[in-house]
Amino acid sequence: MIKKLFTASLVAGFGYILYEFLVNFSQKLVLPAVSSHYINNGPKELGAANIVTSVVVSYRGLDTLGEVTVLFAASAVVGLLIKLTNTDNDNGRDASELLMTGARLLFPLIVLFGIYVFINGHLTPGGGFQGGAIIASGVMLLVLSKPHRHISHALLGFLESISGVAYVGLGVLGVILAGGFLDNRLLPLGEYNTLLSGGLIPVIYIIIGLKVGSELSTVVVNMGLKAAEREED
Repeated sequence: MIKKLFTASLVAGFGYILYEFLVNFSQKLVLPAVSSHYINNGPKELGAANIVTSVVVSYRGLDTLGEVTVLFAASAVVGLLIKLTNTDNDNGRDASELLMTGARLLFPLIVLFGIYVFINGHLTPGGGFQGGAIIASGVMLLVLSKPHRHISHALLGFLESISGVAYVGLGVLGVILAGGFLDNRLLPLGEYNTLLSGGLIPVIYIIIGLKVGSELSTVVVNMGLKAAEREED
């Protein structure tokens, strides 16, 4: 009875919030000062055609550092909680021949697409997080096709570590040599709306893409090995 009352109260509360939102909603015709600055001055100050990229990577780059730190913590916790099997064991049951062949054909294309997404993040929707997630999806396809496949944890750990150090290092250089943390004016802004534009932003997105891709891939590999272990039991 108490559970039903709690559920009904929760639904009623959300309903009231939604009702107030719909009744009192009014469209803002004038942007706040901060948003106006980003839109009006972002292309000139940072040289990136994608305003979202300018905000995430440069104007609020310290927030992005917090986001990738949270992702690293999640990856580390997964690794601690899951007891890994011996990755040299190749006696487990593989997937169908169709999935294994598809994984071999699609994996390079998925990785290439992920790289394309984070390299062009300053020009089009996308960026380091999206590109890294795409690369991790390719690793997941490999794990699904062959759960006992050996994927080097040392390589994934090295990529994650070196990209994290590089990200923080570039941020500190921005403070020392430019106007703030991850200030992209460490490099020339280049010609607007071209691949070689946006100053340091493309480099930052490459680093974020590698970091996110390696962290998510580590999570996928650990979970795949644990699933294979349970199947054997």
